[in-house]
Amino acid sequence: MSGPARGDSAIWETRLMGVVAATLAVFGIAAVYGASSIVAVQSGQSGWAFALRQLIGVALGLFVLIVVSRVDYHFWQRLAWPLLGLTAALLLVLLLPGLRNLAPEVNGSRRWINLGVFTVQPSELAKFAVVVWTAMLATKKDDAVREFRRGVLPFLVILAPLAGLVLMEPDMSTAVEIVLLGGIVLFVAGAKIGHFLLLGLVAIPVAGHEATAVQYRLARILTFMSPGADLSESNWQITQSMIGIGAGRVFGVGFGQGLQKLGYLPYAYSDFLFSTIGEEWGFVGVGLVILLFAVYIGLGLRIARTAADRFGTLLAAGLTSLIGVTAILHMAVTMALVPTTGLTLPFLSYGRSSLLISLLATGVIINIGTNRTRGQIR
Repeated sequence: MSGPARGDSAIWETRLMGVVAATLAVFGIAAVYGASSIVAVQSGQSGWAFALRQLIGVALGLFVLIVVSRVDYHFWQRLAWPLLGLTAALLLVLLLPGLRNLAPEVNGSRRWINLGVFTVQPSELAKFAVVVWTAMLATKKDDAVREFRRGVLPFLVILAPLAGLVLMEPDMSTAVEIVLLGGIVLFVAGAKIGHFLLLGLVAIPVAGHEATAVQYRLARILTFMSPGADLSESNWQITQSMIGIGAGRVFGVGFGQGLQKLGYLPYAYSDFLFSTIGEEWGFVGVGLVILLFAVYIGLGLRIARTAADRFGTLLAAGLTSLIGVTAILHMAVTMALVPTTGLTLPFLSYGRSSLLISLLATGVIINIGTNRTRGQIR
């Protein structure tokens, strides 16, 4: 294929990725309204309260996507260390006892910083920062990543404490995801599988201890191993999630007509939004969402494979994984394929921190694809 033809193809890939991300985000506004209207009214707000806040997040996020897509992605290579430092500082704020007004405890966890006008979830920024930093350092180390002492160990020294800060919120699922994202970037960079297997063996007892040390985590694991055994609080969410998805059948019960949001399924607008989509939009709705994510992941990996340089490849692969892994885990939780976690559905679930990071990551991937396009045309 000639250079200009390849360039035209690459341009359409980046444009299609932007369209897919925007489609998911806009559909998310409708899905959030359908899942949250009753909860909003019960709390004394307008039925549109959650959806309007999500709309503001989408508008801001799409603006960020457009701006970032025009900024050379090597900018993030230079910003990797400061970004990681800022993330660590924000995570520390959550743990300081004297700042509970700034970082209040919600449902037994301190995960948000209240800035008055809006709240920030540092763990969402941490996922983005880890991908950028790991891609930067792996590019710098080049073939040294295949060695344990000079390659894998330096990453572990930084990523383990950062994941530990997230774990102390507590937020085990995001902590695990941070380590997983760093590992994916290192694997793409050429790290040996044997090193990952060794670290996995070391991590098993640590993960096992953390999973069983807290009562609700242990209950979730036991529920996953024996689904439907009883209707205790530990498996109420997943039982109601499955009921909701099953009730949707092919075309769903209708937009806004779902019953699970009437107090049966907690966090139907965030942690279990995919279940709400299944109930109100049916197999057609969930099939469309899965298809859009599949297209997004395919485009992201293609851009990573054909990026102009090593940093672009690692960064695109890591950011695509950030979206893909989170989406897959969210869907798997709602269908009882993995133990219950608190991960949102990228672009769709209520939560402006997650939404902004998803659209920011998309803008960076698009810029990587655009730079690749310019190089092919030249």
